[in-house]
Amino acid sequence: MLETRAADARQFTTSSFDPQRASAEEWAQALAYWRQRHDEDFPGEPQPDDAHTQQDVRQHTPLHVVHRAFARDAQGRIVGSLNMGVRREGSPDYATFAPFIDVWGGVLRSHQRQGVASTLLHRLLALMETRAPTTATFKAHLPEGRAFLAAIGATEKHRSIENRMAFAGLDWAALARWRADALAPTHGLRLEIHAGRVPFDRLATLMAPLSALLEDAPTSALERAPLRFELEGFHAWYAEIDRRGGEHFLVLLRDANDEVAAVCDASWNQLYPDRMFQRLTGVARHWRGKGLAKGVKAIMLQLVRERHPEVAIAVTQNAEVNAPMLAINRQLGFAPHRHDGAYQIGTESLRAFLSTRPLAVPEARA
Repeated sequence: MLETRAADARQFTTSSFDPQRASAEEWAQALAYWRQRHDEDFPGEPQPDDAHTQQDVRQHTPLHVVHRAFARDAQGRIVGSLNMGVRREGSPDYATFAPFIDVWGGVLRSHQRQGVASTLLHRLLALMETRAPTTATFKAHLPEGRAFLAAIGATEKHRSIENRMAFAGLDWAALARWRADALAPTHGLRLEIHAGRVPFDRLATLMAPLSALLEDAPTSALERAPLRFELEGFHAWYAEIDRRGGEHFLVLLRDANDEVAAVCDASWNQLYPDRMFQRLTGVARHWRGKGLAKGVKAIMLQLVRERHPEVAIAVTQNAEVNAPMLAINRQLGFAPHRHDGAYQIGTESLRAFLSTRPLAVPEARA
């Protein structure tokens, strides 16, 4: 969302976008809009080709549903978008996740501060009023997006950093020491490594312990459903990386009782062959302070280097309040690339804001 003041929105209309039913012309317009938005919001960053984007948007996800809407100007051109992700009805623990809705989108720079985002937000309010969600969560990294979210009454609840590291600067001798320290006989830990895919029967046994480590990650004041890994999500993700080309890496340290003491997982995507995407790194509370996070990170980096020597950059997300992990990443050479804020607003606050910005044009219900 990229506007910061009220404006006359009479020239804009909104309509739903159904990826499964959209015509070839509608798809062409959507893809052109997404390309432009990507270049404006993430200048210089690579993006997948249109075929991959179209496949990703069309892909069925078993746990979530995304409601999509576009804003169009008087000439019918797409100038803004809104995406609203909710838990799929009938999925496990639906009632636990139902109060929350994830929202993302934006407005072309040429049409910011003209009422486009406010017009789109009526779509969000309608969904929140007719379905279960009571708390909407937005992420913003651009100043204008942060300003708009503050203006509508959303509150910043959490901050994170996208950190990046060049493989060329890694001290492999130091990483070897980190690995040796974590695997010291005094710890009595066993190493388990999966490269490419983790068998689903093994993943099924790991959902609970990995979810416990994920849930322990700091999220500041963010109101949220439980953080968890779910096997249905892995089925969908593995199908996606089978299609586009990619690998999932998982490094575990297990104690004498076969419980997970530490974990590090990462992925590699054929669409971005020079990058490794670091996912969860976690250590069970009673194992902290023994260098295990350093150890599993060192093992992971070596594993990715061996399988994909073309990788030049590691990318990861860290909470700003996660000082221990940030300290480790600084030792590795990670540096901040982008700062993200997570903002939340409730139904009543959103309704109050939009009451001052009524729709001047009836919505198109495509």
